[in-house]
Amino acid sequence: MNREDPSPEATARRAADTMWAADRASQDLGMEIVEVGPGCATLSMRVGEAMTNGHATAHGGYIFTLADSAFAFACNSHGLTTVAAHCSITYIRPGRLGETLVAEAREVTRFGRSGIYDVTIRAGAEIVAEFRGHSRTVGGSFIDKTGIDKTVIDKTGIDKAGA
Repeated sequence: MNREDPSPEATARRAADTMWAADRASQDLGMEIVEVGPGCATLSMRVGEAMTNGHATAHGGYIFTLADSAFAFACNSHGLTTVAAHCSITYIRPGRLGETLVAEAREVTRFGRSGIYDVTIRAGAEIVAEFRGHSRTVGGSFIDKTGIDKTVIDKTGIDKAGA
């Protein structure tokens, strides 16, 4: 991919690559980016033993985190620093040990500095949960023409993403 490519698809990919480089939470939980595009993102995560609750099912917090990460990649796909303002989730059925959960986020609308995104979390063909996230753009672009995330260069000037 040419870093100078201004297309929405290229911007979404650069934004995802930039965010992923510093996203320890998603990485440490074993999430994978399946697909990313303008206003959309799909992430997956296998439910491991450490993610189960007292009922031997996936703890809701892990399902929420997967949905929130997909939401984050979707709402930041335009290359502007965007954060969650409000999120809600409805659990439909439990996630189970060993299942691979897939979260598909899509942009519903953007207006001004705000946006609304829906995320469906599935295990195979079955819906596990529905998540809605409201976003707020809080700053300018977090990627520059070189694709370096400006937010991970600390006060000493060290590029943590490239390390």
